[in-house]
Amino acid sequence: MTTDHQTVRIGLIGAGGIAGAHVEGYLRNPDTITFAAVADPVRESAERRAGDTGAAIYADYTVMLAEADIDAVDICLPHHLHKDAIVAAARAGKHILCEKPLCLNPEEAAEVAAAVEEAGVTLMCAHNQLFLPAVAKAKELIESGAIGRVYEVRTTDSFYNDFDPSNMGWRAHASTSGGGELIDTGYHPTYLLLHLAGGAPVDVTAMLATHRLSFMEGEDSATVLVRFDNGVIGTIVTSWAYQPADGTEKFSAVGELGSLTSDGTTLSYRRRGDDQPTVLELEPVHQFGEELGHFARSILDGTRPLHTHTEGIEVLGIILGAYESARTRTVAAIPALTGAR
Repeated sequence: MTTDHQTVRIGLIGAGGIAGAHVEGYLRNPDTITFAAVADPVRESAERRAGDTGAAIYADYTVMLAEADIDAVDICLPHHLHKDAIVAAARAGKHILCEKPLCLNPEEAAEVAAAVEEAGVTLMCAHNQLFLPAVAKAKELIESGAIGRVYEVRTTDSFYNDFDPSNMGWRAHASTSGGGELIDTGYHPTYLLLHLAGGAPVDVTAMLATHRLSFMEGEDSATVLVRFDNGVIGTIVTSWAYQPADGTEKFSAVGELGSLTSDGTTLSYRRRGDDQPTVLELEPVHQFGEELGHFARSILDGTRPLHTHTEGIEVLGIILGAYESARTRTVAAIPALTGAR
């Protein structure tokens, strides 16, 4: 399903914090995106996001879906509201960009997959770190065979989070967040691991901890091991409790012929026998500008985005498996969620 417009007319659902980065992404793609509408029950928030763009303002996204001249929606809601918005948008025939996590449990995953596939719309997961130049180049090197068959991949996303009981809001509760840090910030290194490993996840084991943010439900830190069907072993380290130690990589991969590593900005790789690594200095980009541009081009050209609901459901499977592993202190099979490979 494509669009009859020359640009993709987007309706923003949810005008909270992350929506600001998405709006900046729209404005960086004027040739392919028109910011047409925004829906949020807090009118001041909707007006702030609309600014002077001329975007129509709605209190209820279901009304926006019925009335606004839009081709697609961009969902920037709290986690527990994603599934309903996805299903409503798909049934209205709108393409969908959805912030992470795609949804929260197997039942929601099945509903999402069914709604999107029945409607024939494009759903893209807003996995913004895939648009870092270092990630794109690493994926290219891996697929070219530069480091041979990949053995192991590691990803890290940790920072000192200043949440406290007065500002954490819905993220403090498992019923609205879906868990703890792992299903929130930890979602980023999980989709990055999936992308670089190149296979389907099979087994997972995890250790969760609450090092510092003891007022929240769920973990503030997690270490996760994942086995993929192509033999790759992946490691995820993620936390809101601490700044990682100096020298900690954002991601790395080791293969039969060499390895690569990145701090998220530069990328270096060394083949076995090389005296020195090859260091690539990469031009920075606006991740959300690249992400929104990719979404729009996928719709206009009728091409598949990097990560659809299929990958979003696989990421959810890893995380749900990690929670089960931590609960039972076992190696858990990745649950067979509808919509995954």
